Amino acid sequence: MLKISGLYAYVPAHDVERCRAFYADTLGLGPGRKAGPGYTFECAKGTAFFVYPTPNAGTNQASCAFWQVDDVEAVVAWLKGRGVVFESYPMPESAPGSNVYPNQGAKAAWFKDTEGNIMAVVESSY
Repeated sequence: MLKISGLYAYVPAHDVERCRAFYADTLGLGPGRKAGPGYTFECAKGTAFFVYPTPNAGTNQASCAFWQVDDVEAVVAWLKGRGVVFESYPMPESAPGSNVYPNQGAKAAWFKDTEGNIMAVVESSY
């Protein structure tokens, strides 16, 4: 039953308006839709996420969400041009100075939003 449903994620924010601006303007997702105390952003294939206010934003040390992309290097370059700072991790598979990390046929790059949430873009065949 869940296989035919879109996924809806929650993204915590200390400052909802600052976070909304990041996703709307920096990531280019459009203005979002006001929904109660936060904003909903629709993505592809029936997926969406809700930015909501909480003092717990940025406390998770794991990835919050991944965007599936066709060309991770191109997306990373585009996002860097918009001011997104990508994380660096000590992974032996990555090229020196690269923020793109290959692993078992996939490639991923991680960044933090304005609230400290860890997000990523991934290129994979699965």
